Amino acid sequence: MKKKILILCTGNSCRSQMAHGFLQSFDSGLDVHSAGTNASGKLNPKAVEVMKEVGIDISHHTSDSVEKYLSEEWEYVITVCGGANESCPTFSGKVEYRLHIGFDDPSEAEGTPEFIDSEFCRVRDEIKAVFYEFYTTKIKK
Repeated sequence: MKKKILILCTGNSCRSQMAHGFLQSFDSGLDVHSAGTNASGKLNPKAVEVMKEVGIDISHHTSDSVEKYLSEEWEYVITVCGGANESCPTFSGKVEYRLHIGFDDPSEAEGTPEFIDSEFCRVRDEIKAVFYEFYTTKIKK
């Protein structure tokens, strides 16, 4: 049976989308979804761009409200930002493990275009490293 993983963020436009893309790239047999507690309805173009730089296309992902997934059963529900962790709704479905793995929000970076690019790349690389460790120690064991 496929392991079902839901990654939650507030806007579901950046960090959760990157984590979703990385987990799916590690194992196409995983059933990975991402959602937002206050979904923006669109992906952050810079997140799409920096993921493409590492060979992962998330441009087809959708930014969905967590409401869509509340009644489903999940092995893991993982929040990747403080806002989603604090406002994570109660799931009426079964959630085996609820984790919080927080990352800075690169979409809030201010400064030169080069600095903003570097923040997106830094957070992307952190997400990859942390979710790869999660995958190898919790999922693929």
